[in-house]
Amino acid sequence: MIKNNSINSPDMDNVSKNENQVNPVKFSFYAPPVKNTVPCRVMNLLEVYQLIKSDHYQWQTESLRTITDPIVARNYKASHFSYCTFSGTFTKRKNEALIEHSGLITIDFDHVPDVVELKKALLADANLETELLFKSPSGDGLKLIISIDLEQGTHLEYFLSISNYIKTTYKLDIDPTGKEVSRACFLCFDDEVYINPKHIQ
Repeated sequence: MIKNNSINSPDMDNVSKNENQVNPVKFSFYAPPVKNTVPCRVMNLLEVYQLIKSDHYQWQTESLRTITDPIVARNYKASHFSYCTFSGTFTKRKNEALIEHSGLITIDFDHVPDVVELKKALLADANLETELLFKSPSGDGLKLIISIDLEQGTHLEYFLSISNYIKTTYKLDIDPTGKEVSRACFLCFDDEVYINPKHIQ
């Protein structure tokens, strides 16, 4: 928080469990295509981290990055990539179907001039409590998952505050869809994905 090779459901037998993890944050996971709005399971950050780091999404990710037509690329992503609603668990992907908020919010950076440098800067930013950070499916953006304290403000209030902070600090605009609690975040391959060490005991 701001402080103060199947394209369907993954085989979870191949995702190791962390038995020492205490009360991991849970959120909904959805199989493609994106028009499928009914979640197929509940997941936590460590499970998603392990999926992203593995080769589970490698072929989809590499295929997407060879597509030069933006419309074709958008359609390919929508039909081939699993996604999560990191901000909570849902009966269906819409704000009104929220079961429980996870205390997480997704900040999406698109078309970043230097992804590597931005990643370094975000991880060094003491004002952001980064839980998960990975490269976007397109390869020219970042997905930043951070904690928020819902006792201090609403999801929307945090989003607006974070948006202003990012604009002021990094001179970047973030995807406005992050204001939606049910915001979908596509998962992809990134063998350099970062997870907050507290999630790995």
